[in-house]
Amino acid sequence: MLGCAALVIGVTASLAGTAASAAPPSIPGVDEIVSSPNLTQIAHLDKTGPFANSTNSDWAFQGHYAFGGNYNGFAVYDISKPSAPTVAAQVLCPGSQNDISISDNLLFLGTDSQRTNDTCENVASTTAEPGDRWEGIKIFDITDPTTPQYLKSVKTDCGSHTQTLVPGKRHDPNVYLYVSSYNLAGVDQPNCALPHDKISIVKVPRRNPAAATVVAAPIVFPDGGYPGSPGHYETTGCHDITAYAEKDIAAGACMGDGVLFDISRRSAPRVITTVRDTTNFAFWHSATFNNSGTKVVFTDELGGGGQATCNPTIGPNRGADAIYDILGGRKLQFRSYFKIPRTNADTENCVAHNGSLIPVPGRDIMVQAWYQGGISVWDFTDSRRPREIAYWERGPISATEFIGGGSWSAYWYNGNIYSNDIAKGVDVLALKDPRTAAARFFRTDEFNAQTQDNFLRWR
Repeated sequence: MLGCAALVIGVTASLAGTAASAAPPSIPGVDEIVSSPNLTQIAHLDKTGPFANSTNSDWAFQGHYAFGGNYNGFAVYDISKPSAPTVAAQVLCPGSQNDISISDNLLFLGTDSQRTNDTCENVASTTAEPGDRWEGIKIFDITDPTTPQYLKSVKTDCGSHTQTLVPGKRHDPNVYLYVSSYNLAGVDQPNCALPHDKISIVKVPRRNPAAATVVAAPIVFPDGGYPGSPGHYETTGCHDITAYAEKDIAAGACMGDGVLFDISRRSAPRVITTVRDTTNFAFWHSATFNNSGTKVVFTDELGGGGQATCNPTIGPNRGADAIYDILGGRKLQFRSYFKIPRTNADTENCVAHNGSLIPVPGRDIMVQAWYQGGISVWDFTDSRRPREIAYWERGPISATEFIGGGSWSAYWYNGNIYSNDIAKGVDVLALKDPRTAAARFFRTDEFNAQTQDNFLRWR
């Protein structure tokens, strides 16, 4: 979401030109579930305890545990039996939006709101003295995932809207966090002065995480980036970065700009090229590489995730994905847009949001959340002709008033799709389609969607 704190959401989905299924004849009823025959729900868990009335956010995975962010902290789910997940732990630690990354025994939690202190016993504050307010990264020890232990905080400029884990290169014992944040206020804010044309880089020594610190804050846009125009955000930082560490590249979705980085020097990323879409893209939100690192899918979070944008009025090219080929490792060439083909109700928030690649050798297929637009599986092997091959969605939360909700993040992990629904809780889906059957043979011990790996090396 915008700010991924630009709160909450709407829906539209449909199958385009696939033999697997057909679009529903009409918008589903309240909470009614509709799907293509090849994508089915196998489990659901309602939000509980301190998270019951708070927004669910992003995912990270390790072993047979899923770690789900929530604006009140994070939950640990035992997914050893995907059809019957259970809550293994809940960590109450308020601070929107609680974006999560994991590396070995360390969990990193991002806070993008000014808090009274850096502990898990804090409240939001815009009245405390600026020097006393805190936002940034919290580090937890998850050696025992059922009892996470808080270790350390690192304050960062503008907090941490999202953070991307980047492993060190060979013989480098550290991990790095590329912290993305931005200032939409148009004026200086405490801990967030304009121009905020940079990212923060936190270096975390694996053997001594308490020594984690900000080691660099590179200026990504020395010229100020895109100045903005009606309906299109100006660039004052980045919303999200996805790293493909093995190839030493990263893709940044930076509000008004799409960016390709060289990250061969982890603490000194270098901009290779930038691209803009001043016709259709309102807010560059996130990025996903294909497995070969020759394409990038950027998303446009039109309306900040809080509007009904999956409808004929908005059309197929706004609030959509944009597919770019990477030419010669240095140029981003636009190829096409993709948007779910179903129309949602005006009471539903719907726009392109978080997804991940599905490990299918020789093809480019990803699963993606669209808030109340549900979950879409789509193929962009031909980057000029993307098409949906599966979908799943709930009907609106209300038929009479706009209420935000829907899937914040939908990721593939070890044979199933896991969705963190903002309002409803956790959904687990099974995809049974001959075009993705090979993906079920790939396994990994750890998964952060913004830290892409070559899935052919997964074990």
